[in-house]
Amino acid sequence: MSDPLGLAIDRAAGARPIAGNTLDHHPDSAVALATMLADIAAARRWIHLENYIIRDDHTGRRFADVLAERAAAKVRVRVLYDALGSIGTSHRFWRRLRQAGVAVRAFHPLLSLHPLEVLKRDHRKLLVTDGRTAMTGGLCIGDEWAGDPARGRQPWRDTMVRVCGPAVTALDAAFGRLWLRAGDPLPDDELDADPAECGTSPVRVVAGAPARAHIYRSVQLLAASAAERLWITDAYLLAPPPLYAALLDAAKAGVDVRLLVPGASDLPVLRNFTRVGYRDLLRAGVRVYEWQGPMLHAKTLLVDRRWARVGSSNLNVSSLLTNYEMDLIAECEELSEALAAQFRRDLAYSREIVLEPRRLKLPPRLVPAPAVPQGQERAVAHKRSGYEMGAVAVVALRRVAGGLRRAIAWTAALICAGVGALLLVFPRVMSITLAVVAFWLALSFGLFAMQRRRARRADDEA
Repeated sequence: MSDPLGLAIDRAAGARPIAGNTLDHHPDSAVALATMLADIAAARRWIHLENYIIRDDHTGRRFADVLAERAAAKVRVRVLYDALGSIGTSHRFWRRLRQAGVAVRAFHPLLSLHPLEVLKRDHRKLLVTDGRTAMTGGLCIGDEWAGDPARGRQPWRDTMVRVCGPAVTALDAAFGRLWLRAGDPLPDDELDADPAECGTSPVRVVAGAPARAHIYRSVQLLAASAAERLWITDAYLLAPPPLYAALLDAAKAGVDVRLLVPGASDLPVLRNFTRVGYRDLLRAGVRVYEWQGPMLHAKTLLVDRRWARVGSSNLNVSSLLTNYEMDLIAECEELSEALAAQFRRDLAYSREIVLEPRRLKLPPRLVPAPAVPQGQERAVAHKRSGYEMGAVAVVALRRVAGGLRRAIAWTAALICAGVGALLLVFPRVMSITLAVVAFWLALSFGLFAMQRRRARRADDEA
């Protein structure tokens, strides 16, 4: 008997379920990094590493050492990084890898004649070794994810899934398509692995691409189908209106809708925008929790006891519509239960946000409440790094300054005032700068239009 929801997910995701896989849940970032390093060290044919952020720090150099060692052992090693996400990584780091025999490519360099392409980033996090094992999720390569126990700094909370089975072929093919967009294609014999079944879990490999909205449409369908629970963990939640409405409708229909988001983010502005929608969500019955530990960077979704989604996509416009992303949608009871158990454990680090009525008909105030019973043991305290302390300070200052909408408005006002002041003080320099930018955009758009015209002619002639 056909499954209408399954067929709808197939079409929305642009992917069919691939049977016969084992899906191992990795909620500990440090352990996930160690597993990735072990898989790289065990590779014998090829290594495909694709990540939005690869830092030139202790963790990044650990990966560089193992990649270089495998390249010296005649393993074909390829690294694809995003030029914007890894903008702070030194040229020396990449040069060392290339000198060791590693093929390294930057995705969509920032200096380009195609300004629209610059907005389309490779936000995927993927490792494939020998075409037989893969890891994907939300974890980047950097010290934030490794932590530093000696200094009391816990790793960022993230989620990865290790895949064994036929689905690895689809993940490797997705890497090959983006590798081609950054240069020459992969050799044919580098995609010829035929991994045997090693489990019973079916999984859809959702390779998100700009304007295709694969994971966006899939999440909407999953949210609309929820009958019992809809639990979402997201690092940079800023849901588009249709998805936001789906969360409200599910909660009003009696579904247990819970959102777990960072209490302090490495991007404070996005965190403020996330809080703008809290009141409507809480009034509809959605339960909102803010994580109080180190940065919460995971991107997961649970629907009832059937569907589980883990990947790189945040529920915001950038991830859902403009980036290249990688997500897994699994019908796997084991993974679903593991994610549910982790969600409950995460609540020990969190505070539930509730509405507190105020006098004089003012809007209710958002206040934190303990997310776990008072007698329950709390999680070990996290000593924040200087970077995280800076993010917390920004959030605290904005709270003191006033309401969230007002803080955002003041930020915009100050930026505009600053640009206006620069135009008054340095009129010649600013006018030349604006003129150069305008001519660069005109040239880029003109070239883009010519390319599209030639492409249309070629299609008509074909």
